[in-house]
Amino acid sequence: MKKITLTQDENLSFRISQQLQPQEFQTLDLYFSIPDDMGISPSTLSEENYFHSSIKSYSAYFSEQVHLPLVRSRFISQTKGEQTDYRSNLNLFSFQFRIALEKDIKQALKIEAADEFYLHVIELAEQTKGLLKKLRRYTPPDQRLSSYFENVDNYLSWKTEQAFLNLLANGPKSSEQSESREALFDLCSKEHQHRADNQYNSKITLADPNRITNKMRLLQRLSEIGVVFKRQTNNLNANLKRLVRGTITTIIMAFVMSIVLSARSAFTEVSLVLIALLGLIYGIRETFKEDLTSYIWRKIQHGRPKWQHLFSNSLTKNKISSQIIWLEYITKKHLPEYVDKLLQKRRRQNRQAAQLLHFRCDARVIAKDFMPGFEEIKNQYIFNLTPFTRYLKKGEGRLYSVDGSKITNQGVERRYQLNLVLVQANKRNQRYIQRFKITMNRSKIINIEPMRSKQNFECEVSETPEKIKVKP
Repeated sequence: MKKITLTQDENLSFRISQQLQPQEFQTLDLYFSIPDDMGISPSTLSEENYFHSSIKSYSAYFSEQVHLPLVRSRFISQTKGEQTDYRSNLNLFSFQFRIALEKDIKQALKIEAADEFYLHVIELAEQTKGLLKKLRRYTPPDQRLSSYFENVDNYLSWKTEQAFLNLLANGPKSSEQSESREALFDLCSKEHQHRADNQYNSKITLADPNRITNKMRLLQRLSEIGVVFKRQTNNLNANLKRLVRGTITTIIMAFVMSIVLSARSAFTEVSLVLIALLGLIYGIRETFKEDLTSYIWRKIQHGRPKWQHLFSNSLTKNKISSQIIWLEYITKKHLPEYVDKLLQKRRRQNRQAAQLLHFRCDARVIAKDFMPGFEEIKNQYIFNLTPFTRYLKKGEGRLYSVDGSKITNQGVERRYQLNLVLVQANKRNQRYIQRFKITMNRSKIINIEPMRSKQNFECEVSETPEKIKVKP
């Protein structure tokens, strides 16, 4: 079982990545410990609102190796397959090209020595030029397919230019590497000229940085069709909720009507007292009906899954995987013992009164095999913490200090710490547990720190969170 990774995504969000093989099943549990002074509770942030606004789930083909030659060889023979086959294979090439280029750029920017940096970048530039040359060698003659090719060629050309300009701007500078820098500038200018020669972008679009950037984002999304799976979300409790609401309304109405009939029989004539009594009865019904319905519904849905994601290939319509999702506030008595022990390992001054929010996802791969060159899919969950900052203070006073005979002061910000326990498990009684400390303020996540205290247990994974049996 490959371990799930947790990384920061943007200023106020983090990303969890999970890799799955054909017909594999894994569970993911996240236990958020949210300090009370952040103001988060069921009354201020409901589970449904947070799920729909701030939790995003994506699934796509994934490979540790790039497999670009294999993917390329499949889409070259565009005349032998269906139109959807060519588009799917072309998009796979584009997707793997982008992932590989982004990964190599990040690794290159970590190199501090100029000689080693430019040696690595020149090799990367040669590989990139070779792949782009092979892509353009097989331009489809069919007009129906040429639009797909032009979109991918336009995007990859722009992506290549931006990637190497990024390297030139942020990489180490050295006067001895002027020849290498000229070679990289030459690559960027040729890609720019290639797009101009093919008239891929209008002058109006090129003149506006926002327009050209947004167009390339659109081309990226178009090139991900068939690679990044289409998601369909179903509410698993919609019909049950209607049934509960209808049943409670029926019971309350029957009770109220019995009282009304009793009151009517007690008064032989319509009077102000009867009218006032009937008004009081109906007022009490309206007052308590919603509260009673909400209370009973929370009791019924506790521990039940709430949503289902179905992922399918947008070109072939084949179902690839599914996710069953829980999200609810829990009390400490519903916290598994091994998670509670992990949270208790915090220092005493960090043990604050907190709300506990539990997220669970049961991910199952439906497909028996994937497209050639791919042995895994990657599920990604993005959690946006922006709703958590609604009640936070931006600053918290000033800090004074003495510098010789002068007194200086500076503004200080108030920071908050969330504790997050991640639990990953599969059907083979394997489990990985890790606690993370998330430090944040009102504008960003400052740090995500994996804590050293790890616990490994054997466990039996069941279908509901409450029935996980622990064997230390």
